[in-house]
Amino acid sequence: MTTTTVPMCAVVHFEMPYKDRERAARFYAAAFGWTHQFLGPEMGDYMLVNTAPAGARPPVPPEAALGSINGGLFPFNADWPMQHPSVVIGVPDIRAAMQRVRDAGGEVIGEPMAIPGVGQYVVFRDTEGNHNSMMEPDMQPPACKT
Repeated sequence: MTTTTVPMCAVVHFEMPYKDRERAARFYAAAFGWTHQFLGPEMGDYMLVNTAPAGARPPVPPEAALGSINGGLFPFNADWPMQHPSVVIGVPDIRAAMQRVRDAGGEVIGEPMAIPGVGQYVVFRDTEGNHNSMMEPDMQPPACKT
């Protein structure tokens, strides 16, 4: 772990572009249960999304602070499908989530990859052309328990 005198600032928000916001809202609601709020032209036709119930803990790692989104950086590898920033969505059952992505109009890219001690990971493309990924953590995320 690197130590520094700079305060640690958490990632607290993510953004993705859309081409059709109603279609994007339907996709993320159908595939991952997200809720949304459309804002008007005075707010740039922005769409707010909620991805977890209030107070839910992030699934990986278990000691992550509430309200934070932890992440990582990886070496560029032209043979890997994700070579740009992305959102990783925690799911309780990766095969079921892959089917929901397909049913909602998205495309799953490849098969799940096992990440030792972390979980199963797979990339998908949403209805707006954004590449993101999903992970079935080795431990169940509280927001997704069935």
